[in-house]
Amino acid sequence: MLDRIIAACDGASKGNPGPAAWAWVVAGSEGRPERWEAGPLGRATNNIAELTALERLLEATDPEVPVEVRLDSQYAMNAVTKWLPGWKRNGWKTAAGKPVANQDLVRSIDGLLAGRAVEFRYVPAHQVGGDPLNAIADQAASDAAVSQRAAGTAHGDLDLPVPDLTRAAPPKPRRAGGAGEGAAAAGKSAKGGRGALKAKFPGRCSCGKSYAAGEPIAKNPQGWGHVACRVGPAGD
Repeated sequence: MLDRIIAACDGASKGNPGPAAWAWVVAGSEGRPERWEAGPLGRATNNIAELTALERLLEATDPEVPVEVRLDSQYAMNAVTKWLPGWKRNGWKTAAGKPVANQDLVRSIDGLLAGRAVEFRYVPAHQVGGDPLNAIADQAASDAAVSQRAAGTAHGDLDLPVPDLTRAAPPKPRRAGGAGEGAAAAGKSAKGGRGALKAKFPGRCSCGKSYAAGEPIAKNPQGWGHVACRVGPAGD
């Protein structure tokens, strides 16, 4: 029996809401990928996809074995490591007294975490030399969101998804003033369509995922972010 599982999970939504999917990849104690799975969600938000990915990963792993979960969603990370205890104390209400969003998924994850040794580790997405497990899960979720087809080891897909390295860019030092200022100070026009600019500094899109300096970005209702999120906050 394994003494430790290393895993990553990710969700994707092409339009937020839009065609969505979830994915996870599991490695052995030495970090070598062993199995993966991805599944379609039809039309859903990025947050639903991210939480579903975590739920499916916990369902697919042995609760008796400690697991390290790597994820690039700050929303999912905060939901399970910071907000969950307060939500439960407040009767599944937020501090503002509103019902917790995506409550069914959050409750399910809470039950799956009970009595388990789970360590959550946040890893930035789309980074050159970034976490390889996260990159695989990210690509698997993105592919499944487009194809709306279940895939993975259990479905006979033995080859792991190959991360699209063109989505990553080498990180550069962040200028004082934070991601918002860096994003607004976009550089010359870049490939990505009408209204797309090349980011001068790293920043974070409204979908919750980061973008690197040099990556094409565009203005959306919540600020600067991924070109794919131009119609609204989205994740990929």
